[in-house]
Amino acid sequence: MHTFLVAAATCLTATSPAALLDANHAAMSGPPTTSGTATLEWTYKGQGLEGRTRSTFDLTTGYYIDEAAIGPIKEANGFDGRLAWMRDLSGAYVPQASKSKQAVAISQSYRNANIWWRADRGGARIEQMDCDGLRVTPSGGNSFEAWFDPKTHLLARVREIESFGTTMETRYANYQRRAGRMVATRIETITSDTASSLETMHLSGFTVSPQRPAAAYAQPATAALNGSLPSAGRVTVPFQLLNNHVIIDVQVNGHGPFPFLVDTGGHDIVTPATLRALSISSAGDSPSGGGGEKMTTSGYAHVDQLNAGGAVLTDQVVLALDFSPPDVEGLQLGGMLGLEFLERFVVRIDYGLQTMTMIDPRRFTMEEQRDAGIAIPFTFYEHMPQVDGVFDGRPARFNIDTGSRSDVTLTRPFVEQADLRRSYPDGITATEGWGVGGPTRPYVVRAASVTLGSVVVPKPIAGLSESRRGAFSDANYDGNIGSGILKRYAVTFDYSQQLMYLEPVAQPDADTAQFDRTGLWLNLADAGLEVMDVTPGSPAVEAGLRIGDIVIAIDGKPVKTDSLSNFRRQLKLAPVGRPLNIAYRRANAAGSAVLVPRKLIPD
Repeated sequence: MHTFLVAAATCLTATSPAALLDANHAAMSGPPTTSGTATLEWTYKGQGLEGRTRSTFDLTTGYYIDEAAIGPIKEANGFDGRLAWMRDLSGAYVPQASKSKQAVAISQSYRNANIWWRADRGGARIEQMDCDGLRVTPSGGNSFEAWFDPKTHLLARVREIESFGTTMETRYANYQRRAGRMVATRIETITSDTASSLETMHLSGFTVSPQRPAAAYAQPATAALNGSLPSAGRVTVPFQLLNNHVIIDVQVNGHGPFPFLVDTGGHDIVTPATLRALSISSAGDSPSGGGGEKMTTSGYAHVDQLNAGGAVLTDQVVLALDFSPPDVEGLQLGGMLGLEFLERFVVRIDYGLQTMTMIDPRRFTMEEQRDAGIAIPFTFYEHMPQVDGVFDGRPARFNIDTGSRSDVTLTRPFVEQADLRRSYPDGITATEGWGVGGPTRPYVVRAASVTLGSVVVPKPIAGLSESRRGAFSDANYDGNIGSGILKRYAVTFDYSQQLMYLEPVAQPDADTAQFDRTGLWLNLADAGLEVMDVTPGSPAVEAGLRIGDIVIAIDGKPVKTDSLSNFRRQLKLAPVGRPLNIAYRRANAAGSAVLVPRKLIPD
């Protein structure tokens, strides 16, 4: 194991990484406690919520458990030196075995135990940033910045890029001596430099007790989950495939049904519109993001029951979030079924039959497993299944996201590292999705293939992200597999065994692997369909259409007579070279255009 200490440029006083860390060690320690278990109790206030948190960690290894009871939510995460884990909103424990989540846990342990005080710095690479800052990369860990107060030499703040490109800044203040060492008694956390995300904790207790074994920090066993099925141990419900999204009917507290999106990339959510309709209150105002670069906010609500055709969850804390407004989806969604629902059942989404089956995991027979198709193991990246795969010959880590309408979207770090733009000179920059974070506008190309486990998917549409913020700026995974690819299969998810099965459907949907042929991105508006984006050089530009135009008819068919999803599908399948007559309004004046479709992404 090697340690690298890299000095910075000239400072007013002679300094080095070693000098900064040695000064911090001297400032922090009285007679140091070299072993034992530290327990810190905190009061919490932030994002519209109040509560208490507790951190317990080993002073030698840094292995830890962090627990929180804040407003209606109870969460936890931990690391025992082997496996990172988290407790989700529903009380289930989820292993976090992906390389990136393990790295974040290793770095937190490194800081907990102040391993950088050791002579070998724990084998970390440490580089100086300016005169009072260091970039630290522990062996196997996640790189982070550490900044020290130039007068006291105490740690002032840490910045670290964590899951989905989120930057976490933690600020330490009001140090006091406790149990022979200096301890920050106020901690502030800011998410993605968003002022409204401020969370503040004040120390209410600090104790050091005898050292515990590493097993004390291991993932706890999940108690019996509050989910149920009919006596047959399974139920099958139909779904609609709208905008490549799986939409099923769900009852909330016995009311409804409401249309819910089934999303392996999300959590259980009830939209504010549904909460209002049922007079359910919500609390909190937490930052949320998605595929786009914008941040929004979400709260939390308690529901007594979610019932998806007989697959029932009770006594649930859910997110309150307007994740896909009616103008984007074409209808008012009632909510989302994500991790907390999917982890309770074996879930088979048959895109060919447009049915979804929930099965008791204990009654998912060996014969059914054999018939489910090719099994692909996955790990969890936060709440999402992540599989190993290949993109046009390049090894890649793919998140599986039924809530994405696209085929595959590659993250900006992966695109830049592989210099993919140079490999695909015939692509276009176009809007291909719209989610929590707003529009996604990647460079879109035709790939030769994507491989998931041992399954080869030919000629998918690939979006090469250019995002500097949001989920697609994250270097901790390489791409996102959406329903554009998944709908070629009957897909079975067994979260208990961390397996996904793929079985090809007999007849894939006609718009599979097809891209819009007009250059228009349309959202729903009161008077018709609003042009939200126009692809440069596309047939829409040549026809004279502009952002803000309201399309009222396509080829003589009023847009109010059909769904937004069907019109988007029509623009993917429009015959090449056959003119489309577009009637629209611009600034209250009627207009018409002739648009000639062509394949913007060649086969």
